[in-house]
Amino acid sequence: MEDLVPKVQKAFESAFGIDQERVTIDSTPSDIPARDSMGHVQLASSLEGSGYGQKSDTPKSFARRVCNRLLHQLARSLPGASSLRPFLHRLRGVKIHGKVYIGDDVYLENEYPECIEIHDEVQIGLRTTVIAHTRGPGTIVFGKKAFVGANCVIAASPGKTLTIGEGSVLAIASLVTNDIPPSTLYGGEKAKPIARATVPFTDETSYEEFMSGLRPLETNRKTSPEHRES
Repeated sequence: MEDLVPKVQKAFESAFGIDQERVTIDSTPSDIPARDSMGHVQLASSLEGSGYGQKSDTPKSFARRVCNRLLHQLARSLPGASSLRPFLHRLRGVKIHGKVYIGDDVYLENEYPECIEIHDEVQIGLRTTVIAHTRGPGTIVFGKKAFVGANCVIAASPGKTLTIGEGSVLAIASLVTNDIPPSTLYGGEKAKPIARATVPFTDETSYEEFMSGLRPLETNRKTSPEHRES
């Protein structure tokens, strides 16, 4: 099986006319984004002039969108967690620095793969879902040596950058919608009611309209026996 991976990779290079030098991103100092004191990526400065932000705003051709989805499906099912799968995601536009591990059936942003950035020695467990857009693209950055357990869900808000800090660990089935500090073990909790949604989140509803329609939950206070009228 190990001999099969480089053969499949070479077949893709030949079929798409790809130069491996162009799609492999080395972890050189110029590739590593600047970080603040908390270890969060300083996106504006680190990606200035790279075209990173422009790609997500530029409409893709129908052929390119179809190609991205085919590559995505192959990456989710073919072997090669640290070789073929990262290679296929690079072809889609995912920014991958160094050697990473991507488990079985991992979903990495279908429509805006260029909004995902994965740094050296990151491990992403099987069936994890990474969503970088909700009525508009955001950005998700995985810091070096971050570990993501199986079945996690990571989602960024439109126009925002979500950073999984360097060396952090996400427990199985964690839900992440905010930054995770570096070197932190993070575990999810069971879903619970947050607010009342007065505006349904349909195809015609914008993110701003949905958020503006949220209302506080009504608390049902039951009168205790001590306070009941006799």
